[in-house]
Amino acid sequence: MTDRPEDILPAYEREAVQWAQTRNQSLWERPALEACVAGRAPGLRVLDLGCGAGQPIAQYFTARGDDVTGVDAAAAMIAEVRARVPEVRAIHADMRGLEIGATFDIILAFNSFFHLSPSDQRAMFSVFKAHAAPGARLLLTTGPSAGEAVGRVGASPVYHASLAPSDYRQLLDDHGFSEVWFRPEDAALKGHSVWLAVFTGA
Repeated sequence: MTDRPEDILPAYEREAVQWAQTRNQSLWERPALEACVAGRAPGLRVLDLGCGAGQPIAQYFTARGDDVTGVDAAAAMIAEVRARVPEVRAIHADMRGLEIGATFDIILAFNSFFHLSPSDQRAMFSVFKAHAAPGARLLLTTGPSAGEAVGRVGASPVYHASLAPSDYRQLLDDHGFSEVWFRPEDAALKGHSVWLAVFTGA
């Protein structure tokens, strides 16, 4: 087993069942998720890119009464989300180059986007834009600064990468998104570095 970006999907295919069983269900992500729905009635269209097993994030939105579409390139993860959160419209597809033909009020790439290579991350901003309804909120996790790292899921090493915050700000601006906040290594979010932006279309 290696730690290249192209090995991410085989790793999650192998680890999906155990990962779903042991995934932290405390909903420590709640502060970020609540920022996405603040002041908005249920019934939002949510696109969860790299949805994994759907718990607890997709389930948070379905419990609220939102309409969730989950996308994951690992077939084993799609099987998990269909079993665990059947309200989710689960699509087996790679987020890179995704073309659903619909727009969404919330776009999530939470603990998934940072597994992509730097070049694939740059290309994803066109995907975000193509699926963003007016005023859509985009929530994604990156690293706190430019670099690459290797983590672990179960017995498998997994690749992570990040651009510099200035690069993400430029990509957001170039694709019509306005930064709401960036919280690098936020203790309230278990040390994750999280972005929230809104689509202005400008």
